[in-house]
Amino acid sequence: MSREVNSEQTDVRMLLSCRVHIGNKNANPRMTPYIATRQKTDEYIINLRMTLEKIKFAARIIAGIENPADVCVVSGRVYGQRAILKYAKYTGATAMSTKFTPGTFTNQIQKRYVEPRLLIVTDPVTIPGNNKGMTIL
Repeated sequence: MSREVNSEQTDVRMLLSCRVHIGNKNANPRMTPYIATRQKTDEYIINLRMTLEKIKFAARIIAGIENPADVCVVSGRVYGQRAILKYAKYTGATAMSTKFTPGTFTNQIQKRYVEPRLLIVTDPVTIPGNNKGMTIL
C-alpha cells in the first residue's frame, strides 16, 4: 500500500513539474468537479489527484483493447490534433485529425468508414450529432 501511495505522490509531482494543474481563466461547467481552487490571477487550479484517477481509469480501459488499431482518437479542434497524432503514432491507434465527416462510424458505404471498439475524443462537444450513444468519462 505504501508503495502505491509513494507512486501516486511521484506522479502528482511529475504533473506539477509539467504545470498540468494550471487551468484557464474560463471554466467549462463540465470541469467544475475537477477544479480545486482559483488563483488571484483568476486562473483555475485543477485537482491533480482526481485527474490522476481518471488517467489511470482511462489507461485500464485502453489496455483492455487487444488490437491498438481498434482504438480511434478524434480531435475536432486544433489544440488536440498534435496530441492525437502523437498518441496514434506511439500506440498504433487510428487518428482522425482532419475534418470529421458525419457517418464515419455508421455509414458502411463511406470510404473512411471505421468501426472502432473504443472512441477517444478530445472534446465531445465538437462531434456532430447528439452524442446519445457516448459515455463521457
